Amino acid sequence: MQRDAMLNQLGYAPNNALLSQLENIEKNTAGYEKIQKHIMDLHDHLKVDNSYVALSNSNDHFKIKVEAQSSESAEEAHKKIKHFSEKFKVKVNKLQNKETYYILGFEG
Repeated sequence: MQRDAMLNQLGYAPNNALLSQLENIEKNTAGYEKIQKHIMDLHDHLKVDNSYVALSNSNDHFKIKVEAQSSESAEEAHKKIKHFSEKFKVKVNKLQNKETYYILGFEG
């Protein structure tokens, strides 16, 4: 998938800074080419729970934000993230005391 298309699908308006940021994230995500499609699928699946995948501003990783309005939706989002991680062998790191994860990469 082209970087422009990926940024659009994540809800960004592509520009040089975002394209460069995405390129850095790709380089820093182990096995990125193996999990790229699954990251986009996760983003689509999380939308119903008011959660999403985004570019991190603080480090070169994709982040997953759980912003569900109810505890049931939040629980469902966390289940989807766990399923994504286990099924596709993707290492994620949940930040302590936050509803945020970082996608570190493929660990197959």
